[in-house]
Amino acid sequence: MAKFVPDIKTQRWIIISQTRFFRPDEFIQSAAAVGCPFCEGNEKITPPEVLRIGEGEANNKGWKVRVVPNKFPITDIHEVIIHNPDHQKDLEDLDINDVILVITAYRARFKANSPNGQVMIFCNHGELAGASLTHPHSQLVVIPRQINLDALVREPVMNLVDDNNFFVTYCPDFSQWPYEVWVAPKKNGTTFGDINDDELKDFAIILQKALKRLLIKYNEPTTKKLRSDTPFAYNFYIHHAKDWFIRIIPRLVHRAGFELGTGLSVNIIDPTEAAKELKKIKI
Repeated sequence: MAKFVPDIKTQRWIIISQTRFFRPDEFIQSAAAVGCPFCEGNEKITPPEVLRIGEGEANNKGWKVRVVPNKFPITDIHEVIIHNPDHQKDLEDLDINDVILVITAYRARFKANSPNGQVMIFCNHGELAGASLTHPHSQLVVIPRQINLDALVREPVMNLVDDNNFFVTYCPDFSQWPYEVWVAPKKNGTTFGDINDDELKDFAIILQKALKRLLIKYNEPTTKKLRSDTPFAYNFYIHHAKDWFIRIIPRLVHRAGFELGTGLSVNIIDPTEAAKELKKIKI
């Protein structure tokens, strides 16, 4: 069971979760040795699914998106959203209809878990982003309402990159990471669980376009100077409360002593320039 510990002077908390120590690390131990628990045919390795999109019987082949409890939870409610049976293709690679199914699963589990506390959906893509398994997946955690989340609120729309009927993509002036991108609904005062089907489709489209732009930028020769020669890595999360947004952070730099000691972030790419560069990339 997770233990929540507050700081004695601030409203910040930490979570003590010893089960995380035992989670697998596919980047150290090969998938061939342990078998990928998220691949089709290995459904019996995971806990029983709580949501399934696709054909076939529960906990068997035929699914397109699958949601299961995390065997190594951070909090008492912690789920894994497996994007697709394909071991390699992630949101930037999938057919858009498959991305829509992933976002549909996000919405369904967000709404199902909202009565239980504060729901956060996040994705760690790649080793530099903290992923322990390569098979594309996201995660959902529920944090008790009495825990104060030290989370950003929606930043003003500046430095526009893209937009469609319901959403905008932009690089806010308060960007803590190089080429950080936010996608926000044009509608105010809603939570992620409030999106309707038309908005969901638009969100899937604009999210995938943002990730594709970042992939192209990540692989440009000038950007490679910022990082080691590692595959595309990023984190994203969906804000848990009203006036929601999704924040995408490509992992181009590491945080060091200055940032850790002061709480200040150093961004080596001006968000205005980042937006201009990303906007030029045609999808």
